[in-house]
Parts: sequence; structure tokens; C-alpha cells
Amino acid sequence: MERPPRDLQDLIERGPEGLSEVREVVDSAVALGAELAPVADLRHSSAVLRPAQVIAIGANYAAHASELKLRSETAMTIFSLWPNSLTGHGATTTWPEDLTTQVDYEAELGVIIGRTARDVHVRDALDHVWGYTVVNDITARDLQFSEAQWSRCKSFDGFTPTGPVVVTADEVADPQDLWLTTNLDGRILQDASTSEMVRGVAEIISYLSRSATIPAGTLISTGSPGGAGYSRNPQVFLCDGSTVTVTIEGIGSLTTHCRVV
Repeated sequence: MERPPRDLQDLIERGPEGLSEVREVVDSAVALGAELAPVADLRHSSAVLRPAQVIAIGANYAAHASELKLRSETAMTIFSLWPNSLTGHGATTTWPEDLTTQVDYEAELGVIIGRTARDVHVRDALDHVWGYTVVNDITARDLQFSEAQWSRCKSFDGFTPTGPVVVTADEVADPQDLWLTTNLDGRILQDASTSEMVRGVAEIISYLSRSATIPAGTLISTGSPGGAGYSRNPQVFLCDGSTVTVTIEGIGSLTTHCRVV
């Protein structure tokens, strides 16, 4: 390979040929007995570093919408996550106690667009997916329910951990047949299947592409299942010293450490 890609966005922009070239280099190195570093020993950044945009879908699981007393509207609830919120597996996310005291977790399947999508039919939508990752859509609930928009409450620095890896689309036979769990300090608080989405990945991509072009490299966070801490009795929130791990089968486990400052 003449010049290796500097990040995932660079690899995506090189198209299928670029991915094939990387695979050839890796296969050759493995065949020659190259020493491999275990993923667990690596330091991680966000799975996406320069996404064209980060789009999130709200109230996309009936159980989550119901527990937060949100309506699953006829049209999708769509909002943006700010890129400063992106962080990686194993990172520590901090927030000021004087701004929020109700910080919640949300396990979500992340979808990364690999080919520009515009007015795409549902049957063709998954052809535009480059890969999938794990997202924890951390949310300041007290801000969420005090404002008319959701972007700020979910876009504190480090509030959108992603990773630890991105798996290519061919490794996921059906994005609507994946199991998600959230483990907070040793306690399983979310445990559900992506089959429970109100609107599946293909429908989300098709819907978004009808009104605007979705550029390659866009990250779409597809919504969270039931089990949010806000809805529990007693309520459960992330606090100083908490460790939360979101796992999606076939993709990996994303861990975030929490500090209140």
C-alpha cells in the first residue's frame, strides 16, 4: 500500500478499492506471521473522528419512548449531536455538577454511511452502509426536559462515546437482529434487541435521504431501548466514579468512566 489511510473517513472516501487494499495488506501480514496487538491492549479514540455529520434518532424503541413519556410520532424524531461530544472506548467523561445531576446512559447501534445517499429506496438503503459501531448516547435528562431541543443535553464534551471498533457491513447479516446491553457498575440495566426498533436501519436511511443528501462518513445513532435510568424507581444516574459498558453482539463492548467536576 503506497499510503495507508490516516483515519476511517479517509478509508471510506477511498471506496471499495481502498478497503480491499487494506484487507490485502492485513491478510498478507497475518500470513507472514506478523505480531498482532490485541484490541484490548490498544488506546482508543472515537470510532469516527471526522464524520460528515452525526445524526441521532429519538424515541425509536416503543419501550424507551413510553418510559420517558415521549410520543413515537408519525414522523421520526431527528436531532444532531455535536462533534465535540465524540470520544473513545475507555475514556473518562466529565461534567459539572452545577449544570446537571441527572446524567443517563443510552445503548445505541451506530450506523456509518459509506456511500452518499440521496432519495434512496428502503430496499437499497443498506447498500449505503459502510459499517456499524457501538454508541452510548449519554444524556443530561434535567436539561433534556427543560429545553425544546435535544442537541445540547446530549452534546457535552465526551457525551457520545463510540467504538471500540467499526465492523464492516458484510459482517452484520441483519442490523435488526443484534442484542444490546448496558452494564452500569456490574448491573445490567438495558437488555434488548434491535428488532424492537420502531423504524429499522434501512427505513431510517431512506427517510433521511428523501430530504437531504447523507454524505459518506455520516454517523447515525439509531435510538435506545427501554431501561433508562431516568425511568427507574428509584432513578439510576451516572455519577462520579461510575463505569458503564454498552455491548452489541458481533460488534463489541464500549466502556466509559465517569467523573463529576
